Amino acid sequence: MSTFPQQLISACAVLALAGTALSNPVRRGCVEGHLTIVSRSEVEPADGTRDNVTVETYAEYPLIVLSHDGKEEIARVTADGNGKYRLALPPGDYILDVQGQTPRGHLRAKPQRFTVVSNQITRVDMDIDTGVR
Repeated sequence: MSTFPQQLISACAVLALAGTALSNPVRRGCVEGHLTIVSRSEVEPADGTRDNVTVETYAEYPLIVLSHDGKEEIARVTADGNGKYRLALPPGDYILDVQGQTPRGHLRAKPQRFTVVSNQITRVDMDIDTGVR
């Protein structure tokens, strides 16, 4: 059975190690941008106005963040009612894509490569063409 001083020394050693880890955390950066959904209606009105895009519309097209090689999903985010999104990520190289591009068939979006840097904001806008004409 250990004595109180030994327990105290062990506890202090654990706290010291934890303090070192806390003083050197991975400082995240952010990716933010705007999601634009085009071709929501079969016919474009003559005045150039488009259908109202709602929160529900954006929810149909969640954005996914993939690893730099595109093989692993790192995170997903849904744009707000104004098409804006923001996500904190560890520093590194990523790809921003739209979930479900292949199954939907008509959805077109170009995956965007981006790099997150500690304590900085990286801007990546995404345009989605739903293919509806």
